[in-house]
Amino acid sequence: MNAIISASDLANDLTGANPPVLLDVRWQLTAAKAAGEPPYDGRADYETGHLPGAVYVDLDRELASAPGQGGRHPLPDLARFGAAMRRAGVSSGTPVIVYDGGQGWAAARAWWMLRWTGHPDVRVLDGGLPAWEGPLEKSVPTPAEGDFVPEPGAAGLLDADAAAELARSGVLLDARAGERYRGEVEPIDPVAGHIPGAVSAPTTENVRADGRYLPAQELRERFKGLGVSEGSRVGVYCGSGVSAAHEVLALAVAGIPAELYVGSWSEWSSDPDRPVAVGPDPQ
Repeated sequence: MNAIISASDLANDLTGANPPVLLDVRWQLTAAKAAGEPPYDGRADYETGHLPGAVYVDLDRELASAPGQGGRHPLPDLARFGAAMRRAGVSSGTPVIVYDGGQGWAAARAWWMLRWTGHPDVRVLDGGLPAWEGPLEKSVPTPAEGDFVPEPGAAGLLDADAAAELARSGVLLDARAGERYRGEVEPIDPVAGHIPGAVSAPTTENVRADGRYLPAQELRERFKGLGVSEGSRVGVYCGSGVSAAHEVLALAVAGIPAELYVGSWSEWSSDPDRPVAVGPDPQ
C-alpha cells in the first residue's frame, strides 16, 4: 500500500463506498515564543477552512507528550492518543488520510503514530492542503466515535542506545538542515552537531518545490547515494522526531522500511555523556 495519496485520488475516495476519515494536523515549528509573539495556532487555521469532514488533531497535545528528558516531542500517552483518534472517528477498519498545511512534517508524524500503533490503512495527502482543489468548510464536525485501540509494534522505534548502535552497524540518517548537522548553527537545542556515524540527509530534499514527494525511483536513488543498499537497516532522527517522520515516510514511498528515533537530537544533546560529532564527516 502506498503511504501517500494525491488530491485527485482523495477526491475520488471521498465519494466511494468506504470514505476515509480525514485528520487535519496543521502545525509549525517556529521561534515565535522566543520573540515574545504568540505561537502558531493550528486550530485557528483549521477553523478558517478545512477539508469537508476533517477533524483537527493537535500535534503537541495528542501526538506527543510534554517536553522533557525524552526530548521536545516524546511519545504521547497512548491512552490519550487512542482517545483522540477515536474522537476523530478513527476505526481499524476505516482508511485514514492525514494532511497538514503543506510542509508535511506534522502529517507524517500522525501517519507514523497510527502505523506504529497498528492501524492498517493510513496515508498522507501529498502536498497537503495547498494541493487540494476541492471545497473547504468551516464547520467543526462531530463524527461517530471510532473503535481504534493503539497497540504499539515491536519494530519501528529507536531509543538513544539503539540509534547509536545503528549509526555503526547500519544507516542512521539525520533529517535536519545540513548546517545543523555540521554544528554550524543550533537555534533550538543545547548542543550543536550530530550523532557520530549519522549521515546528513535533509528531509527537504525529498520533495519538490510544491511540497509533494519526489517519484519513488528518484527517492530510491537519493537514499542509495546516502549509503542505503538492499537489506540495509535504516533509522532516522531530526530535532524532535517530527521532520524525521517525514523522512521515514519518504523512505516508505521508496519501498524502504525505516525506524524512527523519536527523542532525536533534542534528547541526545541534553545528555552530556552522549558523544557529539561536528563537521560534514559522519564521524
